Amino acid sequence: MFMGEFQHSVDEKGRMIIPAKFREELGPTFVMTRGLDQCLFVYPMSEWKAMEQKLKSLPLMKSDARAFTRFFFSGAVECELDKQGRVNIPANLRSHAKLEKDCVVIGVSTRVEIWSKEAWETYFSQSEDSFNEIAEKLVDFNFEL
Repeated sequence: MFMGEFQHSVDEKGRMIIPAKFREELGPTFVMTRGLDQCLFVYPMSEWKAMEQKLKSLPLMKSDARAFTRFFFSGAVECELDKQGRVNIPANLRSHAKLEKDCVVIGVSTRVEIWSKEAWETYFSQSEDSFNEIAEKLVDFNFEL
């Protein structure tokens, strides 16, 4: 399980250190793609395969399903770490997440998310105020804290 929040930066070549805590669980190869809320999603291969199966089950005749599948898969890239624990983030993914220098890497259970520091701080401060309301809505999914 991935959890925690880590501050990192992208170097001039588009490389970023993956937190040591996440490296073993990600494995030797993993998948990075466009995420929601202007971040990147990073999946270990086992989780990527599970996500792929879920997306394959979406109805091809629904335009929203086709659009989301295109968005998700067209940005996907198989990655591996170099000897220093860095991953090279492709330019199109850096552009999607507006990654320029300072980043935040967070663990979100089955995936890792990479955010620009500015986007994460904005998202977090806006979401923090509504955290209690969000928690109340989770009851609709039979979820209680």
